[in-house]
This record gives sequence, structure tokens and C-alpha cells, in this order.
Amino acid sequence: MSAVIRVSLPDELPEYPEFVEGIRRAPARLFNLNEYQTKLALKNALRYVPKHLHEKLAPEFLDELITRGRIYAYRYRPYGRIWGKPIDEYEGNTLEGKAFQVMIDNNLDFEVALYPYELVTYGETGQVFQNWMQYNLVKKYLQIMTDEQTLVVMSGHPLGLFPSHKEAPRVINTNSMMVGMFDNPDDWHIAAQLGVANYGQMTAGGWMYIGPQGIVHGTYITILNAARLFLGVPWDQDLRGHLFVSSGLGGMSGAQAKAIEIAGGVGIIAEVDYSRIETRKSQGWVSRVTDSLKEAFDIAGEYLEAKKPISIAYHGNVVDLLEYMVENHIKPELLSDQTSCHVPYDGGYIPQGLTLDEARRMIKENHELFVEYVNKSLRKHFELIKTLHARGGYFWDYGNSFLKAVYDAGVKEVAKNGETTDEGFIFPSYVEDIMGPLYFDYGYGPFRWVCLSHRHEDLIKTDRAAAEIIDPTRRMQDRDNYHWIVNAEQNRLVVGTEARILYADAPTRVKIALKFNEMIRKGEIGPVMLGRDHHDTGGTDSPFRETANIKDGSNIMADMAVHCFAGNAARGMSMVVLSNGGGVGIGKAINGGFGLVLDGSERVDRIIKRALDWDVMVGVSRRAWARNKNAIEVANEWNATKPGIITMPEIADDELINEIVKDKLGK
Repeated sequence: MSAVIRVSLPDELPEYPEFVEGIRRAPARLFNLNEYQTKLALKNALRYVPKHLHEKLAPEFLDELITRGRIYAYRYRPYGRIWGKPIDEYEGNTLEGKAFQVMIDNNLDFEVALYPYELVTYGETGQVFQNWMQYNLVKKYLQIMTDEQTLVVMSGHPLGLFPSHKEAPRVINTNSMMVGMFDNPDDWHIAAQLGVANYGQMTAGGWMYIGPQGIVHGTYITILNAARLFLGVPWDQDLRGHLFVSSGLGGMSGAQAKAIEIAGGVGIIAEVDYSRIETRKSQGWVSRVTDSLKEAFDIAGEYLEAKKPISIAYHGNVVDLLEYMVENHIKPELLSDQTSCHVPYDGGYIPQGLTLDEARRMIKENHELFVEYVNKSLRKHFELIKTLHARGGYFWDYGNSFLKAVYDAGVKEVAKNGETTDEGFIFPSYVEDIMGPLYFDYGYGPFRWVCLSHRHEDLIKTDRAAAEIIDPTRRMQDRDNYHWIVNAEQNRLVVGTEARILYADAPTRVKIALKFNEMIRKGEIGPVMLGRDHHDTGGTDSPFRETANIKDGSNIMADMAVHCFAGNAARGMSMVVLSNGGGVGIGKAINGGFGLVLDGSERVDRIIKRALDWDVMVGVSRRAWARNKNAIEVANEWNATKPGIITMPEIADDELINEIVKDKLGK
């Protein structure tokens, strides 16, 4: 019998790390555990470390829990910079194990992560792991993992390595999968303090975040198509001479400034956290910065008149910005919001009248008063949007739970029926009116790849290869995609790893993946990690965002995301992920993603052919069954060309239904 191998943290206590000045820190989360729960949280954290260290670490962990609202185990953070290094610099028995280490470290890079010391990658709360002990153990497991083992990760906790086979996933990962009656923010918050729930957001807990680039293509085509649909901008023109106003310059929202410039328009983006503005400015993702509303609109006016693109960061509250617009009769044309309203009472939304520091202190010292401030601000925020909308501006919810937060603040009129959210809101989600019908229903979504060699020349080669595959005459979406990828290099999109984003559909994803794998086989480029945002055609069930344009009532069901996850596992993706919450909050979405490591092998060719098409078409088929016209078109094409059968709907006649219901119900 072979000796038992145990993966554990070292017997010696690491030195307590120094915190680099100037690196953003997460706000103190609310601590509200009772005595029993506090003891349980400590015991839960201490089970990661050798018992002889418990006496030293117990008071340290308790102090973190009380003052920070979480046990992060800062002592176990590796010294110095963490970043996604070239794959050859990592230890491991498998290419996949080394590739996942690249992705994990990229998610925690000071240049990439929102709050790197608290393992928060983006979205205010999206964590890679709950604590640094989990980080260290997962890295150890990935180093020793073989190609006949699978690492199981539950809310950041590495349950262990289990026997599997060469074509099984190397990692199966889930985050915050709460049981129904506990699937709410309050119970989740208790679970997070106890150390049993990790808010993975979407790609943070799935280790596939690629910096703000991960959302910039989607933001670009959202703004561009909003202008086409609602401002009458011709399909072959850009946004020159048009104004876009929004808020947020964080990990996801930070793409707004870059996107509006690429689209040729003028954007003013409000942000209360100056450190986020500094980050985007230094990375070239925002052009001008001001704390003067007059100056912001003077600059905007100059560039609108000249029909030149520019992005302007306004350091201040978006409610102040909107109020200035109302008082000065400034029409925004395009208006949105990307504050983190999935956690409005935990720092995701800074209310009018409070600075960032004042808000964070109030969250900790007088949370009830902070909730009052937030609700009052949200109500005013909504009234200002209503006024601007009435004056001709087009507003859309950017899937950040803004309208739901307004509803929760007591504004029932934001609901379409004036009472409940069953029928949605008076303003559409961007998925409902734009991305759903034009992209998700056709199968287009945020496909991504990372050149694990960290060689920029590899990324340029993959850009060229993708451009050769795209047929710009096929559809409007393909024409936009072609222009996007051929201009990607000059738009300087990379932050962190050498990665790319492209809104591709199923056939294009398969062709690109096979081409990349062939290039690796020929030695033209190094290994590549494929993935996507969970915000995709079939990856996420979320009635306020991803499934907002599914109108058959099934938008509240999580069947699609779960089947996508299970199907990807069955088809051999390198990593499969399923998470609760996403960008809209606990209990409001179930989302899944994948990672596939391309190594040039015929084995990976087989996985590409059987998995990538499924990953998209599970969503298209669900959308077709919901009677979505464009999805029906794509599903019919698939049925005519593939060795499978998608169930197609019979479309009932509305006049018949109306007549029968009226006759029976007397209405």
C-alpha cells in the first residue's frame, strides 16, 4: 500500500504580510453573528491549519471577523506581487493544473483585482476564494493533480482530488449554491461570515476573469446597437456626435469609458472612488478626469460638436450628475447605470450626500441609517431618470439590479404592473431589448481566450487567425465582430494576461478553437485557455438580466444553467463552474462557465467538437422553445445540419387565445 499523501498548510506560521500602500481595500463587511455562530466561524477557519497554531491564530482570526466581517487569513497571503506568469513558470503534473494557476493569479493581480488583499476580483463582492488558506491549498492540489484526477472545489474550499479519467474535467467548481429556503441575501451573509459560502460573482469564482476587457466588447455592441435601435444611427455608422451617460469605473463598469470611445461617441461616467478612476486613467481606459460637472459637460460639448470620441470620468456621485443635467436641460440621448446594486446596502451603491469614506464608516457603525440614505438616494435617482427619459433620453438597466434596488427601496411604479416584478420593469434590461434578441438568441456571446505563454506575439497571431475565420458578409453581428477583432490590437485592450474577447456564435467558436489547437500543434503559438463570460446565451438563468427576453415564464427557472454545466462536464471541458448570484445578487441568478485548455492534441479537438457547440446551443434551444423568433431561425438551421434534434414550438395564434380567454373569464 502506498503512503498516504496529505495536502496541508505548513507547520510553521508565516510572517504577517505588509500591505502595499495605495492598493484598494474592501470595505468592512457587516459582522452580525451571535456567540454560537462566532465560535463556529472560528472553528471552521482553524480546520485549515495545524492544531498547534490554533492558539496563536484564533484571536487573529476573530479580530478579522469582527473588524472586517470576514476571515480572510491575511497571514497566508504569499509575499509580494501575485500575477499571471507565463505557464512554464508554474509547477504541475498537468498542463491544465498549471493553466488554472495562471488564471487564479491573474484574477488576484494588483492591476486586475478590485480588492486584491480580500481576494475580490470585481463587482464589489466577487471573490476567487473566501480566504488565503484556500488559495494556498488549491494551488498545491493543482500542482500534484494528474490527468486521471479531478479537483472538487466547493465555494472556494478544495474538497480534494478524486479519481476520474483523462477526458473528464480536471476541476469541478461551485459557489454559494444555497438550498432554496436559505437562498436569500441575509442567510447568505451569515454563511459567508461562517466561511461556508463564496460569492464567485461570475468569472471571479470561476477563475476566468480577464480584466475589464472581459466586458468591453459586450459594452461596445450594447451602446452601438442602442444608438442604432433608438437614436436612428445607421447600421454602418458609429456614435460620433452622440452622448452616453452612466456610472461606474470598476472591474466590469470600467469598460464603459473604453467602449464609448471605440464606438466613436462621447461618454461621461460618474465614479465616487477616485482610486478606480486613477486605475482606468493609468491603463488608458479613460481619457479625461474632472470633479467639476460644468467642466465635464463643457468638454463633452466641445467633442460632440467636433464629432470626435472621448471618455470623461466625473469624480462624484451619479445622482449629482443627473440632477445637473435636469437643472440645465441637458439631454443625454443614451443613459444607463453600472453601480453594484446587487449589494446596495453593503457598499455597492454610494448614496447622494455621502463621500466614499463616510459611506463605509456608516455601513460599519450605523447600518440602518445607511440603508435609509441608500433608499432615499435610489428614489431620487429614479425620479431624475424618469425626467430625462421624458425629455427624450433612452435609459436601460445594465443588468446590475439597479431597477430591482429601486423597487426594493419602495418605488412600486418602477414595476411594469405597478405592483410586482412578475412582468418586469418600466425600463428594459439591456438584454431584454438589445443583447437578447440581437445576440443571445442567435447564439452570439462573450467568447474568450488567454495566451498562456504570456507572449504578446501569440495574441496577435490568434487575432489574425480569428479574423480569417469570420465572414463579415454573413450577418450584421459578424461584420461588427470582424471590425472588432482587426482593430483589437490598436485599441490596447489587454490588462493582465494576454487575453482577447470576441462575441462569437457556436459555429465560429468551434472553427476558431480548432484553428488555435492546430496552431499549437504546429508550434506556431503556445497553449491557450478558452472560456467565456457566464453572461452568455445558455450559461446563466437570471430573470432580471440574461433571461430577461425569455417571455414564456421559464425565465425564473435555473434548468438551463444547470444543464449547461452538467453537459460541459459530460463532454470533457477542462473546468466547469456553477455559481449563485452573478452580477444581480444571491437568489436572483444561477450562472455557469467553463475553461478549456488547448494543448494541440487530438483529444482536445474531440472536446472542442462535442462541447463548444453544446455550450451555446443549449441556450439557443431554450430560447427557441420560448418562441423567440431569431432563436427559432438558428435552431432550424441546426436541425438541418447536425446529427441531433431540437424540439421546436408550435406558435399559438394571439387572437385565438385572446378570444377564448375573454369568453371564459368575461374580460
